[in-house]
Amino acid sequence: MTNPEAQQQGRQSMSDAEPQAESHDRSQEETQAAERLERAVRAAEQALIEFEIAVETFRVEVENFSRLHHQRLGPMYSRLDELDALIAEALAARTGDPEDLRKAREARGLVQPMPGVEELFHGWIDSEGLSPEAAAMLTERPVQPPPRVRPSEEARRIYRELARKAHPDLAEEEAERERRGAFIVRVNAAYAAGDEEALRALAEEWEAGPPPPERRASRSEELYARLEWLAERKEMLAAVAAELESSAIGAMIKMAPEDPDGLLDEIAEQLLAQASEKEARLAELVR
Repeated sequence: MTNPEAQQQGRQSMSDAEPQAESHDRSQEETQAAERLERAVRAAEQALIEFEIAVETFRVEVENFSRLHHQRLGPMYSRLDELDALIAEALAARTGDPEDLRKAREARGLVQPMPGVEELFHGWIDSEGLSPEAAAMLTERPVQPPPRVRPSEEARRIYRELARKAHPDLAEEEAERERRGAFIVRVNAAYAAGDEEALRALAEEWEAGPPPPERRASRSEELYARLEWLAERKEMLAAVAAELESSAIGAMIKMAPEDPDGLLDEIAEQLLAQASEKEARLAELVR
């Protein structure tokens, strides 16, 4: 015969085990959910860093292209404006028509006046005196050629590695984030200048520096907050990228993404052709 007392004890043991099993299942589900969230945060961090690298690279190209565009093509644009003014003045002198005279005054008004002394030397003088470009011009030595629009492939490679290793977004502690932020500012400056040697030195400095602190396990709420911050950061970068792409210089670079430097040569050829046409037109008028 079955012992009633033993049956009662068996039912009681099963009853006690059920809440324990349910608690274990919930804990396991929570752990799995936290792991999935952790992976999502890590993936979002890496995606954001790659996006920042792309945006910074394009910003450097836009800045360099804008400077080169001004240095190399600015005089050509000024020459075209001057030719337009001379043509309009020659035509007005020939016809005496009030409308032609008005157009001549407008054309002359568009020509940039000769800069004053302060404007002429703006940016040429620093705390150490004349800049190398200014000194070269005054002593009739060749001026250093301007840097390329796009940093070299080696500079781009080192920059990407440093950005991926030292990016502030990888830090959880505020002190470490500040340390990384200050370091990345120096990396960005060297990258913008296309300075491979400086980038290599920074890479060595980072490898020799203190190791990044180990990432502490995060609660689910902290991970969700981290994802929200990453999303906001990406939105901000997207706005910066859109502004760069919609700018006149950005649009020009997008026309020749593989060779932005070569685009300057193409534009220069077009401007020279326009100048030749205008000079021929002027010669006809003043003949």
